[in-house]
Order: sequence, then structure tokens, then C-alpha cells
Amino acid sequence: MRGKKGEPHLEPSDPPRRRGNKVRGHGTWDNDRPPVVGTLGRETGQVRLEVTISNRIADLQPHVEEHVASGAVVNTDEWGGYNGVGASGRRHVTVCHTPGARVWAKDEDGDGIREVHVNTIEGFWTGLRNFLRPFRGVNKVYLQQYVRIHQWAHNLKTVTSAFLRLLCGLTYSAP
Repeated sequence: MRGKKGEPHLEPSDPPRRRGNKVRGHGTWDNDRPPVVGTLGRETGQVRLEVTISNRIADLQPHVEEHVASGAVVNTDEWGGYNGVGASGRRHVTVCHTPGARVWAKDEDGDGIREVHVNTIEGFWTGLRNFLRPFRGVNKVYLQQYVRIHQWAHNLKTVTSAFLRLLCGLTYSAP
């Protein structure tokens, strides 16, 4: 019996199908799931995004060095792709997202405030996924353009009438 909801799929030679490209593991350009690297400033709220071919240290490190000031604190989870961050003149602090040992936020200096977390960027990724969802899949060749539109909209913060006039190519002369 194939296709019945709620019934276990017991035939090992005929595995259940996966919708779309939901292969397990980290995405790469080659498996049609290119990673999006992002840095988000906690004080400025500005985000910088880039589509990369993989999420290895060699692909992540240039992004960090270009968009994060030397001496800044970089919060990540404990995934190995971030191992080079501390060696580049940035302070690297981590939280553990490993099942069974999860620590979502931690207080490093003992002041009662859990300042080490990645909730800010995790919330941003939810917004990016919601932005991309109505397009029902974006070709990886054009993904960077969609990502840049979302980055621009996030960083804009305030839309003024002067901005809209500029966007529409209208000139404004004061009376």
C-alpha cells in the first residue's frame, strides 16, 4: 500500500519520496541548495548577505573579514565552518545547538544578561524564507538578486516621501 498517510513505509528498496530538493545536510551550489552567508550588526541592525558556492571556512571567512570590523564580537553556533573567525582578529563566541546539549543563549560575563546568542540572525533567516516563499522556488543563478532585494528592504528601515520621489525619478522643487 503506497501513499497512505500515517502508515509507516516498511519497504527499504522503495524509500518514501522527498518533495523538492530536501536532501539532508548542508547545501552547496552543486547540490542546488546554495548557502546564503549573512552578518547582522546588533547595534546598527544592518545586514550583509551573499550567496556562496559552499559553506566551508574558505567561503565564509572572506565575508566575515569584509563585513565585520576587526575586534568586533561574532556570535555563532559551534558548527565547524566558523572556526576561522577567531583567527581573523574578531572575538568569536559560540552557543551550542547540538541535540542533547543545546544552549540557546548564555551569560559570559556573569551580569545576568544572556548576551551570547544567535537569535537575531535566526529571526532574520525566517524573514528571508518568508520573502522567498511566494516565488515558489528561485533558480540558484538568480538567488543573489532576490537576496539583495531583501537585504536592501531590511536595511532601508524608513521609506520617506523624498525617497519615493527619488525612486520614481521625480524631481522636487521647493515652492
